[in-house]
Amino acid sequence: MANATADIVQTPSPNFGPRRHGLPPDMVVLHYTAMQTADAACARLCDEAAEVSAHYLISEQGIIFQLVDEDMRAWHAGAGAWGNVADVNSHSIGIELANTGDVPFPAAQMDALEGLLAGIQSRWAIPAARVIAHSDMAPERKFDPGPKFDWQRLALGGFSIWPKEAKDVLGSWDDFEAHAARFGYRGTGQSLLSAFRLRFLPHKTGGLDAKDISVIMQLADQWPCSIAAV
Repeated sequence: MANATADIVQTPSPNFGPRRHGLPPDMVVLHYTAMQTADAACARLCDEAAEVSAHYLISEQGIIFQLVDEDMRAWHAGAGAWGNVADVNSHSIGIELANTGDVPFPAAQMDALEGLLAGIQSRWAIPAARVIAHSDMAPERKFDPGPKFDWQRLALGGFSIWPKEAKDVLGSWDDFEAHAARFGYRGTGQSLLSAFRLRFLPHKTGGLDAKDISVIMQLADQWPCSIAAV
């Protein structure tokens, strides 16, 4: 299924293959490029020797480049998992946002992302809870799209999720990890807590506390991850 949006710049990458088991995409993974320019990122994502790619790249000015067709398997997720899904590349559409990781994402870029997500989620019936961060699926290795990314804005537009203000709930590390696993995270300890906070409590520091427990419990209760293992 090709994207029919006329103003998307087609920039084919050689780095793709078929989705395993003929799977349709059922999730979206958001990344930042960690490079100085969108052009540099595009060159790398289209370099056969680099063996990396994404379906889309969005520049700071909101220009959308399509590198891989949506029905094909791009190479953006690497090792990692979400819920019972270990082969995230076969399940997902990858979107790279041109950003070094330490600056806010411009309004034009966010506008373009929301327009792109609207089409993707409609075409493939991908729910808001299945739009995740690269750091969500690889909490021990990845940090993107990072603390400067506005997940609340996406949630307000219906493109992702955000917890409501929750009352503090007492609990232990075992409780936190159990709720996190039910929501979709795979990981333990400090790396798991850091990945969770990076997305849902980006300015929070210190040890695990009742606020962390209350938010992860709400996420697990409202949006448990139940996709079958593939």
